[in-house]
Amino acid sequence: MSEQHGASPAGGEAPARAATGRTGPKVGIVLVSHSKEVADSVARLTVGLAAGDDSPPVEGAGGGPDGSLGTSAELISEAAHRVDTGAGVAILVDLGSAVLTVKALLAEGDELPETAQLVDAPLVEGAIAAVVAAAGGADLAAVAAAAEEAYHFRKV
Repeated sequence: MSEQHGASPAGGEAPARAATGRTGPKVGIVLVSHSKEVADSVARLTVGLAAGDDSPPVEGAGGGPDGSLGTSAELISEAAHRVDTGAGVAILVDLGSAVLTVKALLAEGDELPETAQLVDAPLVEGAIAAVVAAAGGADLAAVAAAAEEAYHFRKV
């Protein structure tokens, strides 16, 4: 189940690179991994496979601030604010401590955009489903639901 920070729209200005859909701003997506390379690669993969030119804002937030393996609350917060267009921010994570880091940021109350939501989904498949939904103009609830459905994708 997804965990949401708040229900009101995020305030402030949208980032300069905010994507807008046919009907307005698109949900932003942050991919959190213990590895910068994994987070950034999954972000590129999702945009390349799922959205192309219609991509919502997608950013990886991986590794520690010094490039080491781990998670960084600061990197996650910065990425969430960069992708926030006012339509919500879906945050997908890879492993347990990334979940704890995002939950701590949500509990702080002021570190993430108000509509930031932790989505319970597999990182790669969930990210692709989330980007497809967001590219089509889905709202945050629908983007989260699409990502969560990825748990049911069978490979064999």
